Parts: sequence; C-alpha cells; structure tokens
Amino acid sequence: MPSLPSIRLPGRKSAGRPGAAPAGKSKGKPKAPPKAKRSRADRRAGRRARLTQLRQAFTLTRQRDPKMLPIVVAVFFAVLLLFVLLGILIGHPVFFTIFGVLFGLLAGVSIFGRRAQRAAFSQVEGQPGAAVAVVQSMRGQWEVTPVVAATRNQDVIHRVLGRPGIVLIGEGSPARVTSLLAQERRRISRVASETPVYDLVIGDEDGQVPLRKLQSHMMKLPHNLRQPQVRLLEDRLRALGTAQPPVPKGPMPRNARMPRGRPR
Repeated sequence: MPSLPSIRLPGRKSAGRPGAAPAGKSKGKPKAPPKAKRSRADRRAGRRARLTQLRQAFTLTRQRDPKMLPIVVAVFFAVLLLFVLLGILIGHPVFFTIFGVLFGLLAGVSIFGRRAQRAAFSQVEGQPGAAVAVVQSMRGQWEVTPVVAATRNQDVIHRVLGRPGIVLIGEGSPARVTSLLAQERRRISRVASETPVYDLVIGDEDGQVPLRKLQSHMMKLPHNLRQPQVRLLEDRLRALGTAQPPVPKGPMPRNARMPRGRPR
C-alpha cells in the first residue's frame, strides 16, 4: 500500500519532540560573562580605588605637612644627581641616569609614605578610638575588639588578639585607664588564665606608648601562640562580650525618653 504524503496545514508549525525548546531560544540560564572580562573589570576597579586612596593621602598630607612636596622633590633630584655624577666618573652616564631615576622615585615614595603616616596619626591623635584605627591598618592577622571597657569620661579599653597573645590598649586618663586595665585582666583570667596579656597605655609620658609608635611596638611583641590557638582563644573571648555604652555626665536632655520596662 503506497504511503500517504505528509500534509502541512497553513498557519501551523510542525510539532517537534514534546518538551523541546523552540528554535532560536536557549532553554538554559543566561550565560555569565567570561572570567577574563570579570578579572579585567576587577583589576580596573582595584586600580581606581588605589589611585583614589593615593590622591586622598596626598591631599591630606599636603594640608597637614606643607613641606612634604618640596622635600620629596629635593630627595628625588638629589638621588638622581648622585647617580649622574657616578655615571660620569665611571663612564656610563646613560646607564646610571636610568638607575638614578628609579632609585630617586623609590626614595621619594618612601619619604612620602612616612610623611603621610605621620600626618594621618596627627589627624586622629587625641581622639577616642585612634588606637583601633592604627591597629586595624596593621599587616598580619589581628582580631580587634573595640571598647571592651569604658567610663563616662570616655576612657576606653580595646582588646587585640594575635600571635603574641592578648593586648589591652587603653586610651584616656592614665589613672582611670590603669584601673580599667586591672578589671579587664581579671575578666580575661576567667577564660584565658595561661595566655600572655600585654597592657599598653597610649600617651607621651613615661611608661606609655605614643600613637605614632604603636604599630612598631606591637610588631616587636614575641609570637607566643599558634594560629589554631588564636582561633580557639577568640571563641572563648567572644563569650565575655563587650562593655555597654556608658551614660555621659550631665543632665538628661528634655526630649530623651526612658527605656520601657519595669525598673529593677
């Protein structure tokens, strides 16, 4: 028996397999951008962020230290001149000029970095929480817990956990800070009695650590703990909690509301 020819009705499309996606349309999710494009975009964003930070640091340093730019320029040309003279004496002026430019830039950047760090310290010095900002900018693994103890006079104690052990940093009046440090030491002894604890008081008097030297002072502390011990100690210290914000001195504002609840 001869086979019947296939007939296609007008206005209807031939049915395909059940569940098949229509032609020209992809069934899956939209394709993600290639990793190469994402990495290039991330690198561009990182470069922009670094340039913005460098511009802000330069502006701040120039405002705080007007002599910074002349000193950096003078150091660059002094190093360049020294290398040019050495090149002329040895007989390779072009070669030594190239090295002079490189070493001059390196010396200028180094001087700028020190001046910028000094300007940043002078901006935050004397403000509550300045020590926290310095420690958080340090290299290495440091777990910073700000304001674990405080008074109404804005005397505060910050706790820093790292390879040396526990570092307590006090800011404020030396007499009140000393008592706060003793209280915090007693609290820490409940959960970490065998861990080394270092007390630091920020200031310029004898026995105190200036804010500009805090970073170098902490980097010189010995490494007494291993990294797993630091993580275990961090969990123990988290149970101690932090200090409640103290009530400032003086009369209560008129528009202030008392917290709801029964008085104890």
